[in-house]
Amino acid sequence: MAKFIYRMQSILDIKVKLETQARMQFATAKHALNLEEEKLEQLYKRKEEYMEEARRSRSNVLSVKELRESKVAIQTMDDFIVTQTEQVERAARVVEAARERLEEVMKERKTHEKLREKSFEEFKVELNHEESKEIDELTSYTYGQRQKEHR
Repeated sequence: MAKFIYRMQSILDIKVKLETQARMQFATAKHALNLEEEKLEQLYKRKEEYMEEARRSRSNVLSVKELRESKVAIQTMDDFIVTQTEQVERAARVVEAARERLEEVMKERKTHEKLREKSFEEFKVELNHEESKEIDELTSYTYGQRQKEHR
């Protein structure tokens, strides 16, 4: 029996490797985004703690120094939050670019897999055709031999 050999198998293998790399890049970018989002969440929590501390200091004895420190701490947290929000947005853009690249590579791989499947189907049809031809030749030969024997 003939063996199926896809002549563009090396290209398909490369597409599979590219897809694997794109998946890893996407996963890395997604992980980085998650870390940036966690940092942002921590900054919001710290800001809330500073605000709670400011509320407590106001309910106790009023100290101008403590009020100023609380205000500065809250403003600093606001600045950190703005910066971290920008970092999150940057990481989100990287994730989006990685996702788009992954989709593109997946489409290419699927296209090559469909081409391979089509080539395999053509191979099977050709193989069946060759087998039918051999069976017909064998039948003709056998029939011819019987005709010779009956003469």
